[in-house]
Amino acid sequence: MEISRSVWILAEVERPALSAMLAVGILVGCVVGAAYARARRGWDDYQKTKASVPGLRKLAWLLIRVAATKVGIVVLLLVGAVAYAAVGSDDETAGPAPSPSATQSEPPHR
Repeated sequence: MEISRSVWILAEVERPALSAMLAVGILVGCVVGAAYARARRGWDDYQKTKASVPGLRKLAWLLIRVAATKVGIVVLLLVGAVAYAAVGSDDETAGPAPSPSATQSEPPHR
């Protein structure tokens, strides 16, 4: 079986076009493949994050509870300190206050 001369001529003419189409196909394939890989990684990350949300939510509430407890303790200590300062202590170190006494005035001179 012999390949006709017109087929060889057609193959020679189409070789640059085929090479260009092959190059464009490889470029498009690389771009689409990279986009698919990026989308797949994003989807996998999303699924992992979605699965970890309940645990992270419990952790967040636990941390909020711990912080609120600490703030509550500090507020109670401050209220106690203010109440103690307002009432005063039972220890009176200054001693008894002097009692008022009547002063003797001199008789007026005439």
